[in-house]
Amino acid sequence: MAAQTSPAETGLGESTIRTVTLRLMPLLGLMYLVAYVDRQNISYAKLEMVGALGLSETAYGLGASLFFLGYFLFEVPANVFLEKVGARIWFARIMFTWGLVTIGLGFTQGTTMFYVLRFLLGVAEAGFFPGVLFALTLWFPQAHRARMIGWFMIASVLANAVGAAVGGALLGLDGVWGFAGWQWVFLATGFPALILAVVVLFVLPDGPATAPWLDAAQRTWLTRTIEAEKTGAGHVDHSNPFAALLDKRVMMLAGVYICLPLAAYGLSYWLPTVVKGFGVSNLANGFINVIPWLVAGIALWWVPRHAARTNATGNALTWHVVAPALVGAAGLALSVILPGNTVKFVCLCVAAAGAFSAQPVFWSMPGTFLRGASAAAGIAAINSVGNLGGFVAQNAVPMIRDATQSNLVPMLFLSACLALGAGLMFVVLSALRRDAARREVPANVATAG
Repeated sequence: MAAQTSPAETGLGESTIRTVTLRLMPLLGLMYLVAYVDRQNISYAKLEMVGALGLSETAYGLGASLFFLGYFLFEVPANVFLEKVGARIWFARIMFTWGLVTIGLGFTQGTTMFYVLRFLLGVAEAGFFPGVLFALTLWFPQAHRARMIGWFMIASVLANAVGAAVGGALLGLDGVWGFAGWQWVFLATGFPALILAVVVLFVLPDGPATAPWLDAAQRTWLTRTIEAEKTGAGHVDHSNPFAALLDKRVMMLAGVYICLPLAAYGLSYWLPTVVKGFGVSNLANGFINVIPWLVAGIALWWVPRHAARTNATGNALTWHVVAPALVGAAGLALSVILPGNTVKFVCLCVAAAGAFSAQPVFWSMPGTFLRGASAAAGIAAINSVGNLGGFVAQNAVPMIRDATQSNLVPMLFLSACLALGAGLMFVVLSALRRDAARREVPANVATAG
């Protein structure tokens, strides 16, 4: 029979989680907002940069996608290194280097330089997103992680909203101080990363043990609770963290996750081009593109919150991943089929909400069976393989556009990928639950003995 938690213990836990959330999540969210703006500013620079450098849509898509190749190659080593040196120093290094590369993109002279800098931007940012996911396993018990990941990911859709409003306005600075509008997009979005790197170095703790804003009781409760979860059945801490890459559960999640970023990046990369096809100005384009990301932000808040409030487990938890993905797939398909620009835009708003809100509950899964350096490596592996979807999307979408001369037909490709991912997720997450149940049997027998 499970021991009951006293009111004092419950109150201590609630106050600890509230303190950590208020102190940690705004800073992590701001870091991700800046990261995502630096990653997605390419979609607005594209509106003028293609003509300025004489690139085809396909060539530009290849350059944009090289970010994900650099990200893929360096993400796992970067996350393992983060586990060794701590989040504070490593996150500051990541932000400083990606800020420098983003500013460098503002001085791109030709195709080769564009390709090299986009690849280096991926190398510089490698380890940030999975690093934050790993850091959350050190700060929050399992029951709170999906909600915290949802809050963290809201920063990504806010970044799309901010990037949309700012990107269109920055293009209007064409000629100021001798810089083209597309150059201002990179210059103005690169400097905040440099500033925030210094802030992170002085403000972000490496973990609960070094957090000055936790008292002794809160620190003890948090450490004890998280350590108790790590000793549960099925948790693995490999002697060599790279062995996590061969864990079949990591491999399954990595394989299925590729469909979510593929749809999300394909949509965010191409949405400004779709809206421009409606016949609006660059400034109006930017502000119109705020709307889909505000809708996605609401979905990112609601889906993991609903999962937590309903104490969703088993099939119910799986559906908090699968259902949003299916809704997103339907929105992408209907944006092509239904007539009228307003209706198409509403469908794309629904698609953005579905593609992003499927991810928080998904990302709570690796922490249920990995810990320590293995968790760092496993989360990075899942994310690095999944982000190859961004590489695929930023090549496939412009290729389909060039072949069909339609800005909307590529949405059918993204819809098919997201629907396929939803089906595979249902199968994989069901297999993970069965695997967890099998692992609990020996543990229960050993406890009984």
